[in-house]
Amino acid sequence: MSFSETISPFFGRCILVWFYATNAMNVLGDWRLVAEQLALKHVPLPPLVLLVVLLVVFMGCLSLLFGWHTRHGAVMLFGLTVVATVTMHDFWHYGDPGARAVEFGIFARDLAICGGLLMLVGMGPGPFAVDNASGGGKGKRR
Repeated sequence: MSFSETISPFFGRCILVWFYATNAMNVLGDWRLVAEQLALKHVPLPPLVLLVVLLVVFMGCLSLLFGWHTRHGAVMLFGLTVVATVTMHDFWHYGDPGARAVEFGIFARDLAICGGLLMLVGMGPGPFAVDNASGGGKGKRR
C-alpha cells in the first residue's frame, strides 16, 4: 500500500470534520438567525431541531476524526446532510435566476459531500483509524 493510499483517507476524514465543525460553530454563533431561517422553511420547533442537529454533527465529527465506528458516523452525517440540503436549499422554488444559482451551488456542494460520506460507508476509514487498531472492533474491512 502506497503512502498516499495510507494517509489520504485520514486527511479526507479530517477535511469532512473541518467542514461540519466549522458549520456547527457558525450555527452556535448565529443561533437565532438559523432558527429563524428554519422557521421560514416551516421546520417545526427550530431550537430543538438545531440542538439535535448539533448533537448529530458532534457525534459524527468525533466518529470520523478518530475513525471509531466510522461507517455509523458517516451514515448519520449523510442522513442529516440530505435532509438539510433538500429542506434548506430548495433551489427549484426560486424564481430569481441569481438566487436560484446560489442555492443550486450549495445544493450541489452538499450532494458532493454526501458522495464522500457514502465512500466512507463503502470503503471504511482507512488504516489510521480506531476501527482498524489491532485487536479492536468488528469488521476490519477497509
